Amino acid sequence: MSPEGERETPIRRALLSVHDRTGLLELARALSDGGTELWATGGTRRELVEGGCSVRAAEELTGIGSWFGGRIKTLHPGILGGILAPRTEAGRTELAERGLLPFDLVVVNFYPFEQHLRESPDATDREEFIDIGGVTLARASAKNHEYVSVLSDPADYAPFVAEYRARGGAVSGATRRSLAVRAFERCTAYDAAIAFGLTPAERPATRFPDQILLTRDRMPLRYGENPHQPAAVYSASGPAAPGLVPAAVELVKGEGLSYNNLLDVDATLAIVAEYSAPSAAVVKHGTPCGVASAPSIREALELAVATDPVARYGCAVAVNRPLTAADVEPLHGVFVDLLSAPAFDRSALDRLGRRPKVKLLRSNPEDARRTAWEAKSALGHLLLQESDRRQIDPAELKLVTATAASADDRASLDFAWRTVRHAKSNAIVLAAGQRTVGIGSGQPTRVKAVELAVGVAGDRARGSVLASDAFFPFPDGVDIAGRAGVRAIVQPGGSVRDAEVVTTAERYGMAMYFTGWRVFRH
Repeated sequence: MSPEGERETPIRRALLSVHDRTGLLELARALSDGGTELWATGGTRRELVEGGCSVRAAEELTGIGSWFGGRIKTLHPGILGGILAPRTEAGRTELAERGLLPFDLVVVNFYPFEQHLRESPDATDREEFIDIGGVTLARASAKNHEYVSVLSDPADYAPFVAEYRARGGAVSGATRRSLAVRAFERCTAYDAAIAFGLTPAERPATRFPDQILLTRDRMPLRYGENPHQPAAVYSASGPAAPGLVPAAVELVKGEGLSYNNLLDVDATLAIVAEYSAPSAAVVKHGTPCGVASAPSIREALELAVATDPVARYGCAVAVNRPLTAADVEPLHGVFVDLLSAPAFDRSALDRLGRRPKVKLLRSNPEDARRTAWEAKSALGHLLLQESDRRQIDPAELKLVTATAASADDRASLDFAWRTVRHAKSNAIVLAAGQRTVGIGSGQPTRVKAVELAVGVAGDRARGSVLASDAFFPFPDGVDIAGRAGVRAIVQPGGSVRDAEVVTTAERYGMAMYFTGWRVFRH
């Protein structure tokens, strides 16, 4: 870039052409007060004039007004020439020869294609919401950012105005470059949304795309896994949108969320989304330490937090029903870092508001079911896999012991299996009824996971059922469960020592079922 491009440039003339009028009038008044001459297209100009601003009509530069119902307004050398012209001596000479006015600032945003797609997914008029002129203005301005500033997002207006005022009506080269990047990012996201929006509906949602566009989300994160690690949130758009659908979350109370908070919320929501009855999940470090379903949310919370009174310290909790003050009574005396619910009534907010450190998050567990894929990173690569939604079909369960489980125990086994799929491998869940009584997870050996689960359960292990996320490679884990009084086990099977494992279960009179498939979670 030339030395001239590094210097600050005065904003003498601005072109405004926006669909989203957020902050428009305030921006225009600030520019006008700073001595910038304003030009605008149709509806933008009308709003500014009604707001008391002096604004010239862009059609004075083109002489064409609005063609084809507004499809062509700014696609004209009279406007684009004033944006793209270099501000060199030769460029200024040609501007004068052609009678063109140079623009130092372009304020533009696009027809709301993405919004139309969300609100009218079956609409047949999508093409009418594809912006051409606005995108061209943004790209032209961004290309010529050595001389021209471009504002493509109302969120950038305030910092721009602050610098504009501080510099006496000018902005720096660094700001112009930054705004140019923002404009190109917006154009890319917009094009990707259009590509997705025009994709035939019969395209399977589970087809992995050749390209994924990641756009930085406006949700701020306080830090990453540790306070010294910065972190950011990105959302997938374009062809990946059917597979990676961001869940709507709203921080109702508390300081900003961290990287770990989002991971914990994701885990809790995925767990409670498994169950149709009122349910609660307690998560610590991304893995469950208490889950329950009950006739009421209050009962579910009471049972969930009772699973592991030690591990629950500083936990994240999610429920799948709106909360009242009475519902949260079981959380009295429990240090909860984050509590997520579809809604909080006023009484719940008043009661929870007395807790200075708790974060309250409004989110719907059903959103956890909308995404078809899960993403992680490894070695600088983005890894995608289909989300695990498979459920046990009673017809495919294979009873491998002489003893069969009762109907109640089979229901408990299903509950435990739905829970163990969300615990980190190696994972073991002990359940009694529709609640967990012990969880052991994240262990390099399965026997250690059983020991942990049984240790957490204590006397509650007697009469419980057990779910294992993968097969037992040795009978030692089953032996520990049997001595603790576990009545039934569900596990994938498939070990070379299955016969020994089954024999051990028989020795303790336990029922054992094979699913034939595992639910590892790393």
